[in-house]
Amino acid sequence: QIFNQHNAESPNLEPAFYRMAQMEPNLDHDVSWFLLPSYWAKMVVALISFLCFANSYDGDFVFDDSEAIINNKDLRAETPLGDLWYHDFWGSKLSSNTSHKSYRPLTVLTFRINYLFAGGFYPVGFHVINIILHCTISVLMVDVFSILLGGLQFSSKGRRLNLAPKSSLLAALLFAVHPVHTECVAGIVGRADLLCALFFLLSFLGYCKAFKESKEGHTFSVFWVLVSVVLGAIAMLCKEQGITILGLNAVFDALVINKINLLVLIRKLLYKDKSLENAGLLRKGLLFRITLLMCGGAGILYIRWRIMGTGPPAFTEVDNPASFADSLFVRAINYNYYYSLNAWLLLCPWWLCFDWSMGCIPLIKSISDWRIIALAALWFCLIGLICQALCSEDSHKRRILTLGLGFLIIPFLPASNLFFRVGFVVAERVIYLPSIGYCILFTYGFSLLSKQAKKKKILAVAVLGILLINVMRCALRSSQWRSEEQLFRSALSVCPLNAKVHYNVGKNLADKGNQSAAIKYYREAVRLNPKYVHAMNNLGNILKERNELHEAEELLSLAVQIQPDFAAAWMNLGIVQNSLRRFEEAEQSYWTAIKHRKKYPDCYYNLGRLYADLNRHIDALNAWRNATVLKPEHSLAWNNMIILLDNTGNLAQAEAVGREALELIPNDHSLMFSLANVLGKSQKYKESEALFLKAIKANPNAASYHGNLAVLYHRWGNLDLAKKHYEVSLKLDPMAPGTKENYNLLRRKLEQLQKKGG
Repeated sequence: QIFNQHNAESPNLEPAFYRMAQMEPNLDHDVSWFLLPSYWAKMVVALISFLCFANSYDGDFVFDDSEAIINNKDLRAETPLGDLWYHDFWGSKLSSNTSHKSYRPLTVLTFRINYLFAGGFYPVGFHVINIILHCTISVLMVDVFSILLGGLQFSSKGRRLNLAPKSSLLAALLFAVHPVHTECVAGIVGRADLLCALFFLLSFLGYCKAFKESKEGHTFSVFWVLVSVVLGAIAMLCKEQGITILGLNAVFDALVINKINLLVLIRKLLYKDKSLENAGLLRKGLLFRITLLMCGGAGILYIRWRIMGTGPPAFTEVDNPASFADSLFVRAINYNYYYSLNAWLLLCPWWLCFDWSMGCIPLIKSISDWRIIALAALWFCLIGLICQALCSEDSHKRRILTLGLGFLIIPFLPASNLFFRVGFVVAERVIYLPSIGYCILFTYGFSLLSKQAKKKKILAVAVLGILLINVMRCALRSSQWRSEEQLFRSALSVCPLNAKVHYNVGKNLADKGNQSAAIKYYREAVRLNPKYVHAMNNLGNILKERNELHEAEELLSLAVQIQPDFAAAWMNLGIVQNSLRRFEEAEQSYWTAIKHRKKYPDCYYNLGRLYADLNRHIDALNAWRNATVLKPEHSLAWNNMIILLDNTGNLAQAEAVGREALELIPNDHSLMFSLANVLGKSQKYKESEALFLKAIKANPNAASYHGNLAVLYHRWGNLDLAKKHYEVSLKLDPMAPGTKENYNLLRRKLEQLQKKGG
């Protein structure tokens, strides 16, 4: 009879494996928790993980979603699929010095599939996939935790036995409802972490399958070891952390399959003991399997390095200030403080923020800083756990603590600043995988407390309370991720010293047209970070629109002084200088912007406006033509070319340009209007009328459209229709220039005709 692998208390245990399971104490024996069949346990985990994040399904694209999805050309059908393998996560070439070097082609491929099936940038489909992925991962966690907490055993028919059903359910629930996961699930860009975690877990489960036919680890399947390496490579192609599963598979092999006592092994290595084979290294093929894992990992990293092309990405001091500190002591102290903050987010995920950079966490520069206590607490706990993991006489305790620490620390290593500089201070998304280790340690701690507690039900109720609080926190945090306004404002109370938070709140307000409030937040961002060039640029833009030109010039000049290659600031400075009628300086600023950004259609457009103001018509037309070559849908540049050619009497050329523009942008009513004016002057009344009517249909409230159509009818001799459209134009805009005079002329003409008719 097949063992019911999901019920630790089933009487139908197969004798051989029952004895093997009892060689170590059963973690579930002391855990006061629910015992459910595996199917129901997974259903409960899936349902609760869904409830936590379901309200994010109809959220907007927020924060990094704009760059990674909306502005990423790799999502569009016209970009060859092959380009995904040579571009970074944000759509830039990996070989570029400005590339972020985040190589995640499989994640971008899923975004592209989302875009294709949705027929555009509709965020619902993107969010739904993220929620499904988190639910799937949480369900897989039931199996993963059953192995990590209960050990790996199979029945004689090859079915894996769940020796810790209660503990694995608790750990999976803790993972499913952890609020620190909200960024990965509710933020679409978090898909990289979710896909990475999915293949990370599949790699681990695949590695476990290698021992399905094994008797005490003596035999194993090379095929499944290689499959786990391939799945690890796929995880890394979703996000860089995925490669760490190969190291964790090796740790699992040593501790669970080979039951190695690390302290004994270290002693034997130190004393060059010849009995290492008896420790299980060679007898059970551990060295061979680790060699396969190492060779696979080295090959993956080599290919990754070759594709990356150049050195690591160039981050700025505001991204990660500790990594730019001159003192090794300051760097070390602050890195450790960052680790303690990550640990605190796992323990108490109440204060969550979309961004922790730009002064959010001031540097520790002195040992007298009270925050040193956090470092001491972190290392006190870690050293205590490590000592127990190495020195405890209880092999079961050693195994669980070592696996818990391994899953906590190893996936975090790529974000630790130990091997290379990272572009953030603290990032909630990178704790998604390390939280597996936290859940193992929490569950083991709960089992120890349950063992000592007299009233176990009270302890179980307390844990249920923690789960319930986390569910509510997830729901609240998910709702904050639904829109940029809620997300950015939620960060003000958590990181009031973060200039980027104030900048993003200001940008959101400016996008909604609330310039006065936006100015306040931009000024605060610049106050908090006097070198924040993007805040200076945006503030300068608003001041320019409000005609506060001198302050705008000061801010933009300071921005380009701080960052000389800031093309957008150079262009905006040119616009301000043009408004101040300092044309030579404006021209120089425009050309400097183009020097730093070769393909800059908006700058060519503004340069053309400058030349038009200076009556340098040929230069203006050339600048606008460059803008349309770089951006064929640049409606303003096309319009200005048509209008300039029209005004200078080049009607045939204006008509040709207008027709070319409408072929590229057939639904642009402003282009229809401009071309209709040209055709009217060329006495092509029928075609001109058709374009005017089409433009009016697209934009019926444009007074100038009705006014110019009336002029056309006036010239054409269709006076009744001319009168009708003059009246509509004046109703829409009583002050429309020239319309009232033309209307009065028409009325006099109609009166004269009536008198003649009379």
